[in-house]
Amino acid sequence: MDLSRTMATSKQRAAGRKNIKKAATAAKRKRTLSKLPKSTRSALGKQANKVKRAKAKAR
Repeated sequence: MDLSRTMATSKQRAAGRKNIKKAATAAKRKRTLSKLPKSTRSALGKQANKVKRAKAKAR
């Protein structure tokens, strides 16, 4: 069975949002991103941009 195509439940989505908020606040507090190597930071930025574009296209 292909699990990547199943929809997340509303509970899972809520938990995901909560986790993202927690991670964001922790990252702000610890300034994790600024301590990462430049290559990793740029890779994360590219990934974020990719997700942003996919979301915009889905609308």
